[in-house]
Amino acid sequence: MEQPLYLIPLFPLIGFLLNGLLLGRLGKKTISFIACTSVGLSFLFGLKFFFDLLSLPDTARIIENVFFTWIPAGQFHVNVAFLLDPLSAVMVLVVSGVSFIIHIYSIGYMHDDAGYGRYFTYLNLFVFSMLMLVLADNYLLMFVGWEGVGLCSYLLIGFWFEKKSASDAGKKAFIVNRIGDFGFLLGMFIIFWQTGSLDFKTALDPAVAHSVFAVGGGMITAATLLMFLGATGKSAQIPLYVWLPDAMEGPTPVSALIHAATMVTAGVYMIARSNVLYMMAPATMAVVAIVGVATAIFAGSIALAQNDIKRVLAYSTVSQLGYMFTACGVAAFSAGIFHLMTHAFFKALLFLGSGSVIHAMAGQQDMRYMGGLKKRMPITFWTFLIATLAITGIPGLSGFFSKDEILWKSFSSDYGSIWIWLIGLITAGMTAFYMFRLVFLTFYGEERMDSHTREHLHESPKVMTVPLSILAVLSVIGGYVGIPHILGGDNRFEKFLEPVMKGVHHSVEGEHALASAAHNGSTELILMVGSVVLVAVFIYLAYHFYIKNIAAAGKLRQRFSGLHKIIYGKYFVDELYNAVIVQPLVVGSKFLWKIFDVLIIDGFINGMAVIIGDMSTGLRPAQSGILRTYTTIFLVGVIVILGIVLIFG
Repeated sequence: MEQPLYLIPLFPLIGFLLNGLLLGRLGKKTISFIACTSVGLSFLFGLKFFFDLLSLPDTARIIENVFFTWIPAGQFHVNVAFLLDPLSAVMVLVVSGVSFIIHIYSIGYMHDDAGYGRYFTYLNLFVFSMLMLVLADNYLLMFVGWEGVGLCSYLLIGFWFEKKSASDAGKKAFIVNRIGDFGFLLGMFIIFWQTGSLDFKTALDPAVAHSVFAVGGGMITAATLLMFLGATGKSAQIPLYVWLPDAMEGPTPVSALIHAATMVTAGVYMIARSNVLYMMAPATMAVVAIVGVATAIFAGSIALAQNDIKRVLAYSTVSQLGYMFTACGVAAFSAGIFHLMTHAFFKALLFLGSGSVIHAMAGQQDMRYMGGLKKRMPITFWTFLIATLAITGIPGLSGFFSKDEILWKSFSSDYGSIWIWLIGLITAGMTAFYMFRLVFLTFYGEERMDSHTREHLHESPKVMTVPLSILAVLSVIGGYVGIPHILGGDNRFEKFLEPVMKGVHHSVEGEHALASAAHNGSTELILMVGSVVLVAVFIYLAYHFYIKNIAAAGKLRQRFSGLHKIIYGKYFVDELYNAVIVQPLVVGSKFLWKIFDVLIIDGFINGMAVIIGDMSTGLRPAQSGILRTYTTIFLVGVIVILGIVLIFG
């Protein structure tokens, strides 16, 4: 079915070009109108094509556009082509919809910033790149979008480049992501080497994949592991997660857009898109699940002790991304994408809510100097509370449905285990604790800010609070497309994505047997109730320590001061990387510079210069400008040549 899919990424590209080329010549209203309208049009066309997709039969929900041949080189043939199927349609709506809301919010948040036009230019370029990534019909075009969002991440994290911490954070994100991208490239090379194509239609065809790869073989394992390395960089998983917390140096709407709702989910999307290949590599699936669940509990534990409101949310993002990878690792790819969607709603809301608080607090981000904002900022408080309830998995909100689906699949899938489920469950409890700790420290209790800040506390303008309200509604209703069977639904979200998940297989002895038991009213319901009870217990603990008995929190911190120091210090991973990787590279670079550059390269060049200079000095008298001298030299030369000819001829 032919549709002009190019319109979806075209509008943000036009917005980028207009604002970028006319930078400094347009007023703020014109800049924001161009930027917001372009993304809004992308969302509207994405919505239009989504409904066109729904009108097609389940097995034929594919819209393709081939524009031109990009690289025709022998057997290597790559087109610039777009693919809209259920998976990419979900991603297009999430990316364009959340981006549009954040663009609107940014009008108020960035209003007084000197780089207003540059900010919206970068933001439009990011949306264009992200839409290219999710619409691409082959790995190479996906990689173009992949690198595009990496570039925009660098530009937006280091947006306030006058601050050394911001410019350093931008460079850190860029370098760490290049490590992952190298793995992604090598994985693509193997896929082309084996299948002869990078097109999804060919490379991800189960018949083609099974004809060239052996299930569990070395080639498929290597390819999928290398691609997963790329995903760990882009989606901030162990060991390449260290860039994302530092990325909070950028403007808060950037944190909401790039580092919570869209870019960091690219790795999850890539693995879900490649489900055919991953299902053929059981060892890789185990690695994905283990890394995912380890990242979830690791980052969640760090969030317990952070005092910067944005850093709590940053480590929460890393933890929630771990949940999504856990889902992919246990072959619940649809559940991972489901959580990706709901997480985009409530985490974008949490970041924008924190931005509203920071805006009112004149830039203060330390929760220890907040408190009592509930009455001062009622809209921000209630929307933030809704997002907090959603991320903790309170029944009836979006996060409950997607989180419970992941926990259930972790327990029941042939690729899961009780240990993965248990770690995921403990992480859910941690999430409830650190998120309500954030809420209680920020919005409850006595006001702990200085008198000047207290006098100027105010609710954010409507251009900021209306986007908060829209995201709050989505955080409530966003999960109802995936109501599980045990609660009377039929998980329409999973059914919608089913045609794309061609590689997912289940065994009767494993998941189906447990699922059958659950749907009879036993296992799944018990696990669901257990997770809700655990979350409620951890919410009460947060209430006890930060509302009811604040002194108890201080005593507990003193009693376990060593553990608190480790967690507050983020397990000193950055320091470890600096000592083991960064400093040896710096020392080695200085050594190479002094030995090879200064002594050998510079020495050779300078030595040659001296030799040539001396030779030139010796020959210079011959260039006297006197005709008799030139004639004499000429005659001497002729005599020498004649002598050589006569003697040796």
